[in-house]
Amino acid sequence: MITPTETTGTAAGAEPDPAVAAVTPKKIEGRSPGRIAWDRLKRDKVALAGGIVVILLILAAIFAPVLTALFGHPVDQPHPDQINPDLGLPKGAFGGMSSDYLLGVDPTFGRDVFSRIVYGAQISLTVAFLAAGVSVVIGVLMGIAAGYFGGWVDAAISRTMDVLLAFPQLLFSIALVSVMPNTLFGLTGSGVRMAILVLVIGFFGWPYIGRIVRGQALSMREREFVDAARSLGAGSVHILLRELLPNLVAPILVYTTLIIPTNILSEAALSFLGAGVKPPTPSWGQMLSDATKIYTADPTYMVVPGLAIFITVLAFNLFGDGLRDALDPKGN
Repeated sequence: MITPTETTGTAAGAEPDPAVAAVTPKKIEGRSPGRIAWDRLKRDKVALAGGIVVILLILAAIFAPVLTALFGHPVDQPHPDQINPDLGLPKGAFGGMSSDYLLGVDPTFGRDVFSRIVYGAQISLTVAFLAAGVSVVIGVLMGIAAGYFGGWVDAAISRTMDVLLAFPQLLFSIALVSVMPNTLFGLTGSGVRMAILVLVIGFFGWPYIGRIVRGQALSMREREFVDAARSLGAGSVHILLRELLPNLVAPILVYTTLIIPTNILSEAALSFLGAGVKPPTPSWGQMLSDATKIYTADPTYMVVPGLAIFITVLAFNLFGDGLRDALDPKGN
């Protein structure tokens, strides 16, 4: 009598046929949009490198006191012994760089450039992030309202955007700083200047993201999921906050990463022109402004803050471009 085992040609206890196992279908695992975006971002080595540099810069700004204590000197402490009294320049080559002064000293007072660069990162990143937050909040609210409601609402908001985009931001900032008191809302000195920079840069930056959000909202307001919400009796506030806004997270996130380096450049430009934080508070733009007076004799003092701005802006742009590609629903 032939047993079923003999019929199939497989003895009891024997290993399964590899050919049969090969055709066994694999279990399909679903992936969320966030997982898909992360997998794409991991494949973009340039964007990952930019993201790592951004994280390191943020950590350096947060732990500036620790880094200064470990590798530098107090940020405002002068070191006249590091200045050549005859030339008025740092002793040694490359702006006085040494094991004690990793990035040299400033030619005026002999202050540690490393400490001032690290603390300057606090100013630049704080202004850039807060201004980006102001721009995003106003731009999203205005853009989504203009795109969804249309009509006179869209016309009024769009014309406001056009006016702000044509407004001379730098001149307005300089004029505003010159008339502001030294004390305002409990803030004094550089705190007032930083608050003004955040408000001015953020307020004049929202039309850019407002236009992007408006265009997305215009294309989404006639989509099926919005019509379904309307048919179920959902109000405008519910549709704006629960239907449209979640679908706008990706472009908002991407634009936020791209507007931050623009804000860093704006803060540096205003500090360079004297409308930034007050000395002796360190700022990259202020250091560049001071370096223009002695760059022929000590070019290192101009190169160091210039490189800090360049590396920071480049890292944010590379990460923002990679994030945009990763969040693109049509990407591979």
